[in-house]
Amino acid sequence: MVRLVLVADTHVPKRARDLPDELWAAVEQADVVLHAGDWVEPALLDELERRSRRLVAVHGNNDGAELRRRLPLVARAELGGVRFAVVHETGDAKGRERRCEEEYDDVDVLVFGHSHIPWDTTTPRGLRLLNPGSPTDRRRQPHCTYMTATAADGRLSDVRLHRLPPRTAAPRRSRPLG
Repeated sequence: MVRLVLVADTHVPKRARDLPDELWAAVEQADVVLHAGDWVEPALLDELERRSRRLVAVHGNNDGAELRRRLPLVARAELGGVRFAVVHETGDAKGRERRCEEEYDDVDVLVFGHSHIPWDTTTPRGLRLLNPGSPTDRRRQPHCTYMTATAADGRLSDVRLHRLPPRTAAPRRSRPLG
């Protein structure tokens, strides 16, 4: 059994100073973390590499030269007998299933990001498409999110979207009057 954390669009430090504590705890308990791009700065990649047992990751459209040098456009891994591909962008939602079936015909699960919109569908062929949303930038979504799942014996199970509590602003320091 392989315990997975799926994350994308972290945008650290542009959208948040760090990942939420709940997500770091999940990362440290997982066997594999899959990150679908848009890191923004290499420091988060360094920290995820340090704190993850295994990291399968790609760069996104907001990632600069160093991240593009260190990370591929598409990453593939077999985990628990399940064939995964990770990519940042899949294009418009309209026609996504058909396009992904054609382009990723050799995998069971495609993890993607870019939209910040959680997504979980299965194509007619059986390709599972998962977007964990963003743990730091919810955009028009009600919550910041990430996913967990389990891969074992060639099957993906226990896919769960985790809603993160709203971030609170750092407390303001009061100044003495006068």
